Amino acid sequence: MLNIILPVLIFAALALAVIGAVRRISLWRQGRSSPVSLLAGLAAMPRRYLVDLHHVVGRDSYISNTHVATAGGFVAAAVLAILVHGLQLESRILAWALLAATTSMFVGALFVAKRRVNPPSRLSKGPWMRLPKSLMAFSLAFFLITLPAAGILPHGFGGWVLALLLVALVVWGLGEMFFGMTWGGPMKHAFAGALHLAWHRRAERFGGGRSTGLKPLNLDDPNATLGVEKPADFTWNQLLGFDACVQCGRCEAVCPAFAAGQPLNPKKLIQDMVVGLAGGSDAHYAGSPYPGKPVGEHQGDAHSPIVAREGKALVDAETLWSCTTCRACVEECPMMIEHVDAIVDMRRFLTLERGETPNKGAEVIDNLIATDNPGGFAPTARMNWAADLNLPVLAEVKRTDVLLWLGDGAFDMRNQRTLRAFVKVLRAAGVNFAVLGNEERDSGDVARRLGDEATFQSLARRNIATLAKYSFRSIVTCDPHSFHVLKNEYGELGGEYVVHHHTTFIGKLHEDKKLNLRGWKGGKVTYHDPCYLGRYNGEYEAPRAVLRALGIEVAEMERSGFRSRCCGGGGGAPITDIPGKQRIPDMRMEDIRETGAELVAVGCPQCTAMLEGVVEPRPEIRDIAELVADALIEQADAVDATAKKSQAEETVA
Repeated sequence: MLNIILPVLIFAALALAVIGAVRRISLWRQGRSSPVSLLAGLAAMPRRYLVDLHHVVGRDSYISNTHVATAGGFVAAAVLAILVHGLQLESRILAWALLAATTSMFVGALFVAKRRVNPPSRLSKGPWMRLPKSLMAFSLAFFLITLPAAGILPHGFGGWVLALLLVALVVWGLGEMFFGMTWGGPMKHAFAGALHLAWHRRAERFGGGRSTGLKPLNLDDPNATLGVEKPADFTWNQLLGFDACVQCGRCEAVCPAFAAGQPLNPKKLIQDMVVGLAGGSDAHYAGSPYPGKPVGEHQGDAHSPIVAREGKALVDAETLWSCTTCRACVEECPMMIEHVDAIVDMRRFLTLERGETPNKGAEVIDNLIATDNPGGFAPTARMNWAADLNLPVLAEVKRTDVLLWLGDGAFDMRNQRTLRAFVKVLRAAGVNFAVLGNEERDSGDVARRLGDEATFQSLARRNIATLAKYSFRSIVTCDPHSFHVLKNEYGELGGEYVVHHHTTFIGKLHEDKKLNLRGWKGGKVTYHDPCYLGRYNGEYEAPRAVLRALGIEVAEMERSGFRSRCCGGGGGAPITDIPGKQRIPDMRMEDIRETGAELVAVGCPQCTAMLEGVVEPRPEIRDIAELVADALIEQADAVDATAKKSQAEETVA
């Protein structure tokens, strides 16, 4: 009986899976076009899955090993089941291989079941709770059915009762694994995820690459969509990426806005986009909601506004404005989904088409347009802080080795101390540098993160035109946001530069023995990783190397490096100022206090401002440039120290 029923069940499941796949692909194709190499992507997919994806999954060794056993076992078992029981190839080698594959899958399913006994809050429940049982049903059914084919049991063993039981298990397993994979269900991520890896909109992320710059809008095309109003305005491979979400909640666990009780949960946001993809409501969502917003309030479809001015919609505007664009969600996502791209795309529509940037957002954008800086300061005041420093200006010297990009910290009294310290370091090292002076404009970072792509591109093009007038080898800046934009986002507009963050530059000066430094005499120090230096640009070591050069052994916070918690200062978050249950910088200060540090070393003016905004008592906040400047042994000091040493030696003699 099984020899007749099994092929029918297997090929019926495959047929339904193919129909579901066609239906799912048609949903993705509602999105805008996005040129990708289909064949090259498919060819690259195995490596991306086995290497790039597991590099991220491997951060959790338990689930990584579980995934290898379960997913690897399933893929092998599915192929072998089609050969052995679908096509009924008589081969004991294939049968034994199928037994091994189903055993691996069953063992993996046991670990999945253990994970689901007391699951962490970040994991979605609902249908996901049945997944371990479905995995076991599939693997156990095909293991038992294959025993006669492997010669371990006689054909017909167990009679009709066992045969009917096995058929029931096969139907259950095939339904979840094949039918559910393309029609919807806990296994949907396996189908969508594989294709998402093949046709990812940021293919340069694979193979050890990095891609963090926002994609530009074509403002010259009158028919181009200005941002994303409805799900169908996303590109088709963005929609595919949303469908690949496995609902593991890693993004939720690291999101600073979610932890602060603001109305954002990146996992829920992606699932809301999936709801919009197919149409419906979020009533069946089985994970953590947006803080303060119960499940069941949101609904929509592919061709309706994501953020509605009235009535129900997929997402509330304040959810989008809660994001600090720190990329912690993207860094942790095992499916390599681009949450920040999606959020900024939706912000672009709200800002450019509706003019609905909350709180001080509109004022900041107006300031950028009128004065080239977000604070609305007179452009001619950019150099006031350096009136006594006699800094070389490019308009006068025409060429230099290093262009010092000041950033809008030049208008902030606190950051002016950092700039003065860095100038002192540059001069002590004999660096040939100059500044743009009053010709420098805002880099455009704030405008772009607030969704005003037009103002960003205007500022960027004007800066690029200014820079084209002069000759320099590299740019160095104390601001990671300017560093990121100049290095990674100006290129799309024709501005290709060698750009350094000041901590990297100081580290190179020390390596070249151009700095003579005293040893650190203070107390315990910790270091806060800026998001736009770390997760956006992969620079974690250089600041720590500079601190080690000062004789400082960094007391690391539990969340440091690529898992550093955001200070709350990025993405225009202090400007849009969406309330939560607590402030993000206060949470970061608790991380700092746990180290027992007396001083926090930073490398970003935004981080300095946010952390110094925490109510005292708290540790002192100092930029690394300030620490280095304080530790400089200048030439006169060195000569005096040598003279005193010689006198002491003569006295002893």
